[in-house]
Amino acid sequence: SAQYSLHLHTYIFDEDSTGNKVAEALIRAAERKVYVYVLLDGYASQKLSAEFIARLTDAGIHFGFFNPFFKRHSYYIGRRLHHKVIVADARVCMVAGINISDRYNDIGDTMAWLDWAVYAEGDVAKQLNDVCIKMWDRPRTREQCIATQNPASPLPAEEYLVRVRRNDRVYRRTEITKTYREIFHTATKEVILMTSYFWPPQKLLKRMTVAARRGVKIKVILTAKADVPFSKYAERYLYSLLFRNNIEVYEYQANVLHGKVAVCDSEWFTAGSYNVNNISAYASVELNLDVRNKLIATQLNDQLQSIIKEDCVQITDEDIVNKTSIMKRIGYYLSYRLIHWVFFLFTFYFVQQREQH
Repeated sequence: SAQYSLHLHTYIFDEDSTGNKVAEALIRAAERKVYVYVLLDGYASQKLSAEFIARLTDAGIHFGFFNPFFKRHSYYIGRRLHHKVIVADARVCMVAGINISDRYNDIGDTMAWLDWAVYAEGDVAKQLNDVCIKMWDRPRTREQCIATQNPASPLPAEEYLVRVRRNDRVYRRTEITKTYREIFHTATKEVILMTSYFWPPQKLLKRMTVAARRGVKIKVILTAKADVPFSKYAERYLYSLLFRNNIEVYEYQANVLHGKVAVCDSEWFTAGSYNVNNISAYASVELNLDVRNKLIATQLNDQLQSIIKEDCVQITDEDIVNKTSIMKRIGYYLSYRLIHWVFFLFTFYFVQQREQH
């Protein structure tokens, strides 16, 4: 339905049946004379074929990779474009944890990975449109983005309190990390947290435990079927600390859990691309929406409670201490330490000359 402009930014864009359907939709938009801008992460989407990219560019789509490993002025490893956002006409938008891949789609008998997105209209879409424009490092593309914006005002809509939150430590943005600290600092009753890779920064972990000690009921939903197995071992090393502070842990059984949401007191929530770990906190470029609305937050809370009841198994201290071998627990510890070593290695970057924006 886009008429003027369409921005799509994502971490993974796979050249599979889902990716091809999205590509065809982008091409159809370009054929309608919509200005289409696609920006993908230079590492996670690097397997796209030259023929696939040519289909997009030949249709008039502006295509780019964010931070390929080797650039003329800089060498990046860890700073990846991890956010997932689409904006149409600076009027409607979606912020997600969902990449473009068959893994996030029901294909035959294969169930999609569990994930979330927030759809919004109005002023927040205009803000996200501006974010998308600023992510381009090509001055001419930026100028064209600005020149081809929707001249109409944002759609009138029922008003909710929504804020755009970003993390990008290179430019000293830590807004999403601060949102999670705020959740645990201000919660009075209950926090339900779902995340796909859980090794929280120490300060955030402390906020969680302090909240639990003052009586906040905290439930953490994690995956049982990890796409990165040693990350699951690293998570389980932290379980004992959570149990000591009466934090409940549930593992999702149906498929891989990739969602990233947290709801506070059924009053407000955050959702987007940010995982509760050091990579999202200190390395990747992340984007979330915080929404304060009791009706929607309660609906989300109820959905998470339903997932816990129907698709999760609660993990207890007995499961870790009495039902896990010594060797496996040593594996949990070593995986946790390895995660921190890998984090240090892959979030290193050297910038010879920061480009002026």
